[in-house]
Amino acid sequence: MRVLVALALVGAILGSPERSLHARGSRSLLPAPRSPLFNVVILPARTRGLMSALWVENNRHWDELADQNTLTQLLGSGKPTQREYLGCLVGDLVGDTLFVRRLVHARHLKQLQFAVAGDCDGVERLVGSFHTHPYRADPAGRALKERGLSPMDLKTFAAASDLVTMVMWDLDSLDVATKAVDGSVRHPAAVQVR
Repeated sequence: MRVLVALALVGAILGSPERSLHARGSRSLLPAPRSPLFNVVILPARTRGLMSALWVENNRHWDELADQNTLTQLLGSGKPTQREYLGCLVGDLVGDTLFVRRLVHARHLKQLQFAVAGDCDGVERLVGSFHTHPYRADPAGRALKERGLSPMDLKTFAAASDLVTMVMWDLDSLDVATKAVDGSVRHPAAVQVR
């Protein structure tokens, strides 16, 4: 029961149930329009390094949850611990390649322990989003990791006009999904770091 109440409170804090936890402001939840054809995503090594730094910055206290209950963790109202992060990916399409040029912070960022909201409205050359999945601690203090894009992440991405979405759950991790020409989600998708 406490978890259901906590989830309802998280929903109230982050917005209406129609908006996902990885919200993009005023973007419609109608089916995404047809996407351009591309086969690979190129990510600059510098941007990949920034993603790692943001993951570390937002995840540094993952193992300090022993005295926090579930409600406190979901609401982020206890002592500061890890937080999810949301950023906007800027880039362009050249031929059959999507180049991610840089990462910018989402506006109106609301970071909780296991949820994040914000928007990329007004970001020029927006191609998608990036977010982190922080560790959780099990009762013995071991790290629990949400590896890869979750079903909710993929559903949110399918409804958005973004061409790419990325998640990081550890320093050496990166999971990517892209849109096919018909607007369907391709997951996992190829990404090259250069």
